[in-house]
Amino acid sequence: MSKGMYVPKESQPKQGGAAASGKVKDGKRKIVAQNKKARHDYAIIDVYEAGLVLTGTEVKSLREGRASLTDAFVQIEGNEAWLHAAHIPEYFQGSWTNHSARRKRKLLLHREEIDKLAVKSEETGHTIVALAVYFKDGRAKAEIALARGKKEYDKRQTLREQQDRRETDRVIAAEKRKQRHA
Repeated sequence: MSKGMYVPKESQPKQGGAAASGKVKDGKRKIVAQNKKARHDYAIIDVYEAGLVLTGTEVKSLREGRASLTDAFVQIEGNEAWLHAAHIPEYFQGSWTNHSARRKRKLLLHREEIDKLAVKSEETGHTIVALAVYFKDGRAKAEIALARGKKEYDKRQTLREQQDRRETDRVIAAEKRKQRHA
């Protein structure tokens, strides 16, 4: 690029911010917390995006990137979906209006989705787990999934498949490097 040449702002490289730190996914999605253990322990059947009903201090705490979904699960109670055991710590600068860290939080889903989840979760071995909490267009969202528990041998099989896939990718990349340098 020559000196003094006009470059539109959209095509200029971004500096700093969430985009540089790798927290923005799909251009609009800032991930706050993920439950990686859920993908290991459960076979994911169906994934849903739900809105979260939060208090002001919960939103501020999430914007600081503080949350944990390690034991989080969803229950359908009275035609409403509730997120249980998600840990959003108290906001440091909050006062008497601060929230409790592990309170249950309402999920915003369409009626058909709630009914479908309620029927499926009643089946033996099925549960609804929280996979991620993120901001999308400035609104807090939760990614939940209808899942079936994996047996120990299923978990080992999945790990073996991932390891095999990684190994083949390494071999392919090495061959491409050889061809480029030859």
